[in-house]
Amino acid sequence: MRQRLKSTDEAAPPGRPRSPAVHQAILQAAFELFVERGLAGASIEEIAKRAAVARTSIYRRWSSRDVLLAEAIEAARNKFAPEHSADLIGRASPSEFVHLLLGIGELMKQPEVRRLVARLVGTIPDNPHLVQIYRETYFAPRRHALLAALRRAQTAGMLSPDADIEVLADMLAGALMHRLLFELGPGEAIEDVRVYVLRLLKELGFDLPALGLNAEDGDGR
Repeated sequence: MRQRLKSTDEAAPPGRPRSPAVHQAILQAAFELFVERGLAGASIEEIAKRAAVARTSIYRRWSSRDVLLAEAIEAARNKFAPEHSADLIGRASPSEFVHLLLGIGELMKQPEVRRLVARLVGTIPDNPHLVQIYRETYFAPRRHALLAALRRAQTAGMLSPDADIEVLADMLAGALMHRLLFELGPGEAIEDVRVYVLRLLKELGFDLPALGLNAEDGDGR
């Protein structure tokens, strides 16, 4: 039987810092249950049981289950793709930004990522509030960073000066989402995803030769 983690909230007087171990155990449990069972199986009671903590440890930290799940999803996303943070995307040069995108195959090939995205998209009809919290709290900063990266590429002459940056961002995200959920086969190699991303960037108007890249053969030689 899994040993119950004892929260400092339960054992220590008020004012003492809360246990990071308990916090992480709750986030991990929430993420696992959400991916495995969806919203119906990720109740506060089940999360507490999986994390081996009291429900009060959850109530003290999060105002609602949706707020907890949104943070748990983001914590997992950061674990899967630490190099695709809003900060790194926001500071990347046009060349660095394109190479970040070319490395997305390693992220997309992780089964947990595919299941997570499918679960999150699937919650929209039944619980749009969770998606709203996640979008406003965690996704919006990455969206702004993506727009900034595309504008830098445009300023550097890598994109047409007439290109609609917001539409390009939607096309990029939408194409990658479609590839992840509907086209990515279990036997597809990471290099195949890289070639697809290069083709996508070419169609979006990126000047790939200026970056030493070739959309036809998928490499920079």
